[in-house]
Amino acid sequence: MENKFELEHIGINTENEQEALELAKLLSDIFNLAPRHGQKSEFAGNYFECMKSPYLGKNGHIAMRTPNLDSAMEELKGKGISFNMDTVAYDEGGKMKNIYLDGEFGGFAIHILNK
Repeated sequence: MENKFELEHIGINTENEQEALELAKLLSDIFNLAPRHGQKSEFAGNYFECMKSPYLGKNGHIAMRTPNLDSAMEELKGKGISFNMDTVAYDEGGKMKNIYLDGEFGGFAIHILNK
């Protein structure tokens, strides 16, 4: 059975906190989105995550959500995709909540997360 994947957000690498704030404000203004502060990033609505410092991916990252992360990982492994195990994040209950795929895709890292 194929898993359903949906776009969660686009992460855009910036050089510093000020650039992230300015970009999030600009994108919020352009697309009538609510800006919000995050620990490592500034957001323009739920669509754009402006990173306060460069992270994975030359340009940034693409976050995809799926209802069943374990099943999605198995499906992707079957397609020859491997994962960057150093990026696994867990929820308070110890369940995996997201992970990055190995490599870059068009200059972007990709991570998948539970919906």
